[in-house]
Amino acid sequence: MRALYVILPILCILAIAYRYYSAFIAARIMALDDTRVTPAHERNDGHNYHPTHRLVLFGHHFAAITGAGPLIGPVLAAQFGFAPGLIWLVAGVCLAGAVHDFLILWASTRRGGRSLAEIARTEIGPVAGVMAAVAILFIIVIALAGLGLAVVNALQESAWGTFTIGVSIPLALFMGLYMYRVRKGRIAEATIIGVTGMMLAVILGKPVAASSIGHWFELSREQLIVAMGAYGFVASVLPVWMLLCPRDYLSSFMKIGTIAFLVIAVIVVNPVLHMPAFTEFTAGGGPIIPGPLFPFAFITIACGAISGFHALIASGTTPKMIDRESDIRPIGYGAMLIEGLVGVIAIIAASAMFPGDYFAINTSAATFATLGIPAVNLPELEAAVGETVSGRPGGAVSLAVGIAQIFTGLPGMRGLMDYWYHFAIMFEALFILTTIDTGTRVARFLVQEFLGQFYAPMARQEWMPGAVFSTLLVVLGWGYFIWTGSISTIWPMFGIANQLLAALALAVATTIIINIGKAKYMWVTLLPLVFVSITTLTAGVLSVRDNFWPMAIGPDVTRNFQGWVNTTLTIVMMICVVVILANAAWKWVQVLSGRPLARANAQA
Repeated sequence: MRALYVILPILCILAIAYRYYSAFIAARIMALDDTRVTPAHERNDGHNYHPTHRLVLFGHHFAAITGAGPLIGPVLAAQFGFAPGLIWLVAGVCLAGAVHDFLILWASTRRGGRSLAEIARTEIGPVAGVMAAVAILFIIVIALAGLGLAVVNALQESAWGTFTIGVSIPLALFMGLYMYRVRKGRIAEATIIGVTGMMLAVILGKPVAASSIGHWFELSREQLIVAMGAYGFVASVLPVWMLLCPRDYLSSFMKIGTIAFLVIAVIVVNPVLHMPAFTEFTAGGGPIIPGPLFPFAFITIACGAISGFHALIASGTTPKMIDRESDIRPIGYGAMLIEGLVGVIAIIAASAMFPGDYFAINTSAATFATLGIPAVNLPELEAAVGETVSGRPGGAVSLAVGIAQIFTGLPGMRGLMDYWYHFAIMFEALFILTTIDTGTRVARFLVQEFLGQFYAPMARQEWMPGAVFSTLLVVLGWGYFIWTGSISTIWPMFGIANQLLAALALAVATTIIINIGKAKYMWVTLLPLVFVSITTLTAGVLSVRDNFWPMAIGPDVTRNFQGWVNTTLTIVMMICVVVILANAAWKWVQVLSGRPLARANAQA
């Protein structure tokens, strides 16, 4: 099957969903009103609350939500064939993921930029609020570990990628100072400077890596973890306008530009999808994901279709910077549609490889030898790339190879396979790292809210000692999991945690819709809530039974502790979400039966 027959219909479906379905939700449920004063104007403190132009904020939001999930997840799920992943990516993003992001961003903006846990407490009840806070803290640390691990794997010993990523940080600081201090409001000028600088960093990355100073940027796994932790700490503590927002805005140009270029390349090259629509592993027993298609394909694809992590951004940094309510639709619904498109491109790139080459890269040599699937172009690919790519699981390397193959199929690009491969590796790392800084900041907000119940000054987000202490706890948390874990242990937990958080957020959104007297539209969130809850809880039970618990009691004593941690955290997260769902369902029954309970909290 040719890729052109896939990408063109999908682009049409995404456009129709934005034009009509998001407009329906905006008009019937939200009633967006630009005359309302947003929290960015009402509480403008120049630190966390700051009115931001919709283009800059779209860049920040898209960069913050689009991490490893839509890149790595669909590539790993290609084990089941290209059809299951494409169907879920398109249906999920239009009917579940974009709806989830849209409604939570609207709800938080209407409630002064409150966090998801605080909204759960006021809309559902105090028990749900406490459970949500506990679940979210666990989930966000695991999610950041999963995202951070992908950065480490992509940049390890890669001087080119590390140099380019490193240059983006001082460049973003300069942009922030330029836009908000030196030439206030001159966004176009700052954009030209920033984008030009970023392109130069990409171009110069290769010669710098080959120069006498190239070894400065060849960081080991441990060095990358420390460097990433330091960056996440600084980005979380500094004012949003100084580093976080301009860097995410700058990164979004490369992200969106590369994805647009990839879409055009797929249409022009029109590669054959060598991976079958459904493989022999749909019933289970796969070398990458051992479980069956249901439910493991859904938690593996994760972010490309629906991501609970987005609820933390949509109730964290973004609502505090919304300039006017009409900006919520393109930022909330539109950014998620583009993330879904990222997932589609990722699965096309992976499926354009021959199955033997795909499995040779994503499994160990011993495992691949047992599959009986011959490699086709692998020796030629390794020669063209200039690196050994076989036996490098995790999805990042195979995606980079797939992207490089598509780009080199363009006119005049043949012979540049090594350039495009390393560009793709750098692109993946840049894609993911922007989620680390925003995620750390959002987690810091949550920790401060929690500790503020015991010591009041901690709840003040602008209080520097509290910000520093809370950020340090968060960075140490996700840094520990990256330091001790691997893709096989962290990614399943990340998928489960992420989808559980999405179920929690959809339960909160459903409650809000009922509380404001628009129960006839509750199906908008209730239907995806039911599906996500069933698939994720099933995957959680199977993962504990078949993976985490055997690791905890297995003969390999070096993995026992990790097995206990994974088992405990997964069970705690599932219990918290089940309690929240039960509380939410009870609240729905009470409100729908006519009892005037939640009306005081309803904010239409």
